[in-house]
Amino acid sequence: MAEKIPERLRWTVETLAIAPDDPVLEIGCGPGVAAALICERLTTGKLTAIDRSEKAIAAAKKRNQAHIEAGRAEFRVMALEAAALTGQRFGKIFAVNVNVFWTHPGQGLDVIRGLMEDEGIFYIFYHPPVGTDTAALAGKVCGALAASGFVVADTIRTDLASTAALCIATRAWV
Repeated sequence: MAEKIPERLRWTVETLAIAPDDPVLEIGCGPGVAAALICERLTTGKLTAIDRSEKAIAAAKKRNQAHIEAGRAEFRVMALEAAALTGQRFGKIFAVNVNVFWTHPGQGLDVIRGLMEDEGIFYIFYHPPVGTDTAALAGKVCGALAASGFVVADTIRTDLASTAALCIATRAWV
């Protein structure tokens, strides 16, 4: 029986518009469901996924073993604040339901800045319950990003069948 992929993660990956050669960083990958969807789109690109949970990384590695063996994915136990990704730069960096970007403004954003390619994009996704004031949430996140020198390029809000969906994309910083 095929695994049912949550609509919110399908929407997330579609919104990322992954190109076959993209270098991608996922922050807080959990069990690797979005990672699997991304790796299906990669040929010469690569996904690096981090999570502070050893259990989550073990599940992600198991789910994505074929992508790891093909060289399209790597999974590492680490917190963003301590990300040891020396020499790596990413065209697309994303996080799903990682609250640190608005609950502790500035935390980790300096690390992200250092990992972004010059024309890179940082996407923050949230999937709160339907009916959540996503405009207010977007305002908090955008405020935290602006305070850290990021420029918000796009904000997308929609309601899916089971959840609200919010994406904030930053293209550059000042």
